[in-house]
Amino acid sequence: MKLTVQVQLVVDAEQSRLLADTIRAANAACDWLAEQAWEKQIFRHFDLHNACYYACREAFPALSSQVVIRCMAKVADAYKLDRKKCRTFRPLGAIAYDCRLLSWKVEQSQVNIWTLNGRVRLPFLCGDRQRQLLQHRIGEADLVHRDGRFYLFATVDLPDTEERQVLDWLGVDLGVVEIASTSDGEHFGGAELNRRRIRNYRLRARLQSKGTRSAKRLLRKRRRKESRFSRDVNHCIAKKIVQVAERTERGIALENLTGVRQRIRARRDVRRSLHSWAFADLQAKIIYKAAMVGTPVALIDPRNTSRTCPACGHVAKNNRRSRDQFKCRACGFAAHADHNAAENIRRKALALGEAVENQPDAPSDVVAVSHASLEVANYSRRGQ
Repeated sequence: MKLTVQVQLVVDAEQSRLLADTIRAANAACDWLAEQAWEKQIFRHFDLHNACYYACREAFPALSSQVVIRCMAKVADAYKLDRKKCRTFRPLGAIAYDCRLLSWKVEQSQVNIWTLNGRVRLPFLCGDRQRQLLQHRIGEADLVHRDGRFYLFATVDLPDTEERQVLDWLGVDLGVVEIASTSDGEHFGGAELNRRRIRNYRLRARLQSKGTRSAKRLLRKRRRKESRFSRDVNHCIAKKIVQVAERTERGIALENLTGVRQRIRARRDVRRSLHSWAFADLQAKIIYKAAMVGTPVALIDPRNTSRTCPACGHVAKNNRRSRDQFKCRACGFAAHADHNAAENIRRKALALGEAVENQPDAPSDVVAVSHASLEVANYSRRGQ
């Protein structure tokens, strides 16, 4: 399983200027290569190398041969996404370093990194968990400039944990008011997170309307505060859910919410809450944490999970009388709405598991079971 580990470089003013100049020079070369690729209509890395390598070395003599090759790879990757227009790159956009440009000394918390003035040895900061993960690093690392600081994002490849067989599932219903509710009846409330989002929204509106230099400075300072808090909350929730599933030897059943924002029709005053809902981040964290301990994850069709009665199977929109209350119109069964939805998700996972056993050759679009595997997942310093 592949994860991304973030470490912060410790630099002084001169080293900061040198790294920034290096990033600007590399991205300027990327812009030049993108123009050449667009004019010649050459987009593959190999073809771009043959057509532009020597000309790029002459145009940017400060860049080493390997940096030019990495810039060509960056341009080729950009054109894989879109070939309808000439690609451009931010002056301080991230650049990739391979093993010829960057070497790690994890025990000493140092890296040896290439710059325009040659190699520089820099210390870095990370937690003990990140230091352990860095022992499994592979491939390239990205040098990122963000808010005046420099970070390295390294890819690590952990040994796969054998996925265990389970006889039951822990259903998890995701929401805005209750961030997550499990079929065991445990609720992870989002009241504090939603209060912070409302407060930040109103504060941003006041500062943007004010428009002074001090207001803009405060906006820049606070621009990632909400997302950091949200990611930390999701890390804590995901960790608890995976621990419960691992301890009770169950799998985790999640709703497949892909495209939910396009499907839902909401009032104007609800749209902001809907679009700030970080369900994909929480799902990704649950999946990769589950993969680390060998817990399977099932992605379930969310259709009618909040409208179905688990007692008699009756499905009706008015079964859910309010956001929190579920009462079946047919048999009178009553429960907390989110707990009821989580129980329906668990039962769907059980049904899909039985379908896999009974019909092993069933098409994948009928049996939508995803065992926990992620190619890349972000691993932040704050949540472990």
